[in-house]
Amino acid sequence: MCDSSSLSKAISLTPTPPGNDFLTEEELGRNESVYPLDLYFCKMCHHVQLGHVVDPKILYQKNYSYVSATSTHFVEHLKRYTEDMVERFGLEAGNLVVDIGSNDGTCLRFFKEKGMDVVGVDPATEIAEKATKNGINTVADFFGYELALELRKKYGAAKYITSHNACAHIDNLFDVVSGVEHWLDKDGIFVLEVGYFVDVYNNTWFDTIYHEHVDYHTVAPFEKLFAKVGMEVISVQRISPQGGSIRVMTQKIGGKFQRDDSVNKLIALESKLGLNKVETLREFDSNIRAVSEELQKLVHSLKNKGYSIAGFGAPTKATTLMAHFGIDENILDFIVDDNPLKQGLYTPITHIPILSANELYKRKPDYVLILAWNFAKPIMKMHIKYSKEIGKFILPMPEPRVVNEE
Repeated sequence: MCDSSSLSKAISLTPTPPGNDFLTEEELGRNESVYPLDLYFCKMCHHVQLGHVVDPKILYQKNYSYVSATSTHFVEHLKRYTEDMVERFGLEAGNLVVDIGSNDGTCLRFFKEKGMDVVGVDPATEIAEKATKNGINTVADFFGYELALELRKKYGAAKYITSHNACAHIDNLFDVVSGVEHWLDKDGIFVLEVGYFVDVYNNTWFDTIYHEHVDYHTVAPFEKLFAKVGMEVISVQRISPQGGSIRVMTQKIGGKFQRDDSVNKLIALESKLGLNKVETLREFDSNIRAVSEELQKLVHSLKNKGYSIAGFGAPTKATTLMAHFGIDENILDFIVDDNPLKQGLYTPITHIPILSANELYKRKPDYVLILAWNFAKPIMKMHIKYSKEIGKFILPMPEPRVVNEE
């Protein structure tokens, strides 16, 4: 975030393959590359980041399988987001709206329905092509300054640029925000949403640490980053998706919107929590070990009593959780996931089959460990029949517990 090389290693997790590197049945015998998962702390700007960056082509242009539309909870979030931002910033029909990391175009579709011109940018080639076929013009590429030069020439200046959970995935953020600044109209707005490290720290949500997440964001380093390209942070909202996130609103310096006090309030909170000191992160590592011991004690106790356990959700974060906590094929009989692109595949390293959620009712496991814990409430609500008639849910974070235990 600030180009400093003054970094200190703070946390070391179990090395894993890329979290989305699921295997087909035919691939089960192949060699799986694993990469370090070490978090470093910048002494200069206090940004937290991975020390080892996996080639983005390995992560996004081969087997990338996350699509926004499979989560009804997140789709509803994007719909509300669109309505809120259109009203707040006075966006109008005919304005150009851009989404960096646009995925399947779910967010842009809501802007398009309001009469706006939309362009998505996403490196996941197959997903980008499908989005374009479905009416959301999507450029299949990695966004940066050079691409922004081409796209501004082709489409004109953008009135509004957005990005959802993509800026945590980018190694060279300076190149990205330089591109944003170039493509934006003089009174344009850039709004990004990313996971908030304050929530990760407060709740011991260590499993959001994986190779796709190069950065673990707090507000203070963003101010320095945007200032380098002539932009300013004008407001920050804490929001709930992905366990806990921030919505960072920015404009070119001297733009028409006033900065509010939310920015300074969150920077003060980060300082109060000690997230400007490497020692705080090392204490966090100790908390992770405590949660690991508690969850292992719970699931091993259930298995020793003869109970069956399945997993719910195969998000990228599950690879980190399962590897670091020792949750393997000896614990989970199978995993269910609503994403059809993952069904029929097997998890990295542990090779647990991923099936449709209907299998809960056919196979009737005694317990279900919710690996997609950030969507635990809607998952449990959707499968209330399971919890009432068949078995119980286990929540792994922030402290392992059985829900509805008698």
